[in-house]
Amino acid sequence: MRKGQATVVKHTGSHYLLSELPAWSPFPAVLKGKVRLKGSSSTNPLAVGDKVEYEAEGEISAANPAVISGIAERRNYIVRKSTNLSRQSHIIAANVDAAYIVVTLDFPEVKLPFLDRILVTCEVYGVPAVIVLNKTDLYGEEYRERREAFHRIYEGAGYPVIEVSALTGEGVGRIREMCRDGVSLFSGVSGVGKSSLVKALDPSVEPKIAEISEAHLQGRHTTTFYEMYPLQGGGFIVDTPGIRGFGLVDLKPEEIALYFPEMLKVSDNCRFTPCTHTHEPGCAVKEAVESGDISYERYSSYLGMLEEENKYRR
Repeated sequence: MRKGQATVVKHTGSHYLLSELPAWSPFPAVLKGKVRLKGSSSTNPLAVGDKVEYEAEGEISAANPAVISGIAERRNYIVRKSTNLSRQSHIIAANVDAAYIVVTLDFPEVKLPFLDRILVTCEVYGVPAVIVLNKTDLYGEEYRERREAFHRIYEGAGYPVIEVSALTGEGVGRIREMCRDGVSLFSGVSGVGKSSLVKALDPSVEPKIAEISEAHLQGRHTTTFYEMYPLQGGGFIVDTPGIRGFGLVDLKPEEIALYFPEMLKVSDNCRFTPCTHTHEPGCAVKEAVESGDISYERYSSYLGMLEEENKYRR
């Protein structure tokens, strides 16, 4: 019997493709019935990026897939819960070196509370986040103030903001260089041009691409499975379906502020410990919001998360 270790590079329901990275030679596999990750309550026991042990008898093929017999502990992961089903969560990807969150000022308009939820999740699970502002070819002089404000909010919070255009190639080389040596997750809502950007990074990659629906300003959901692709210039990327909702997982209300880097930086100066940064006198976070050192937009997102998490626990 052949035994080995590999990485999950694609999953479609109960079927998986594995590859012994950094070599790229995917082969089919199925999950042994009782294999589960310890302490996991997610709907999917395995995610793209998971490192697994496998066994195989004879030549591996679609008719004779390898059997996944064990799952290694995750270095990190990105998880979301359905905003409708508060108790169900889904692992988007595991063991990634960076998450590239693709957004657009318009077509569709970026929703800052949604973006902030993804960023908080990255902070919770130890995934470095990069914000990619796509479709810059569409933003003329009339967008200058909005672009500057967006940079001010997120660079002020400590996140890199890289402007790109999948259409003209602006900024694509920089992203390609950043992805060269690791596993990079690309995520965003439908319609932001994420799959087009992936294609611009490497024309040999063939993710499914959808044009935005102008009638509803929402992209059609086309990428149905999570999948990893090798880049010709080095590194691997994980393409994900357009995310429609992003709820926080396993986070207590009193913990949320710990994952806003700009709040964490000043919270030691609050008069009271713990401080919810909502009503307490002598709150350094509220003072930083009033002085403009912390953006009102990010603080507003924090209050929304606080209210939502408290609601789920009533």
